[in-house]
Amino acid sequence: MSNSIPKILIVDDEKDLCEILEFNLSSEGFDTDIAHSAEQALKKPLDEFDLILLDVMMGEMSGYKMAAKIRKEMHLLVPIIFMTAKTAENDILTGFNVGGDDYISKPFSIKEVVARIKAVLKRGIKEVSSTKVFKINGLEVDVNSKSVIIDNERINLTRKEFEIIALLLKHQGRFIGRSEILDRIWSDDVIVTERNVDVNIARLRKKIGDYGKYIVGKSGYGYAFKE
Repeated sequence: MSNSIPKILIVDDEKDLCEILEFNLSSEGFDTDIAHSAEQALKKPLDEFDLILLDVMMGEMSGYKMAAKIRKEMHLLVPIIFMTAKTAENDILTGFNVGGDDYISKPFSIKEVVARIKAVLKRGIKEVSSTKVFKINGLEVDVNSKSVIIDNERINLTRKEFEIIALLLKHQGRFIGRSEILDRIWSDDVIVTERNVDVNIARLRKKIGDYGKYIVGKSGYGYAFKE
């Protein structure tokens, strides 16, 4: 990823929209690139981008499928903001469940796009913790490489799952409320509920196996990582 000018990949099959976004984002100081399909985007070095603006409805491969591939097969945590005319609650939740970080409904204003990009980039993984590596017996969480290793085997987590475990480890032993987790890991204007936190916690527990028991929940208090 870029250390100075944020690099944004725009993925949309509407060429006119891509050109408008590219022009305006470049004017805001972003380094932009374009792909007109998910297939074309996947040929690019996605780990070099700071954020992906991703259309949902495209050709053969949808934005949802591309996002799932990025998270589950490529193990990348690059932030993804979905762009779509689909605004039903189930569609929005699908976007978050496959690893999306935010959701912009078409038609949108350029100011809204810029504001959401800046919010996601500002939030990022850097805010989760100043500590770079957490080690609990055979569990190792590396904030710098965004990886989770259990007994020398890398565990595949979504971006949100990773940010949650890093947040809980930073405040190990302290309960963090669902609303606080939402504020820290999801932007304030994203349509998500506290139930979304529970779903991500449940998946995280399952993925980290025996260490899942250390993530404890308490009604009215939230979640904590306790040995």
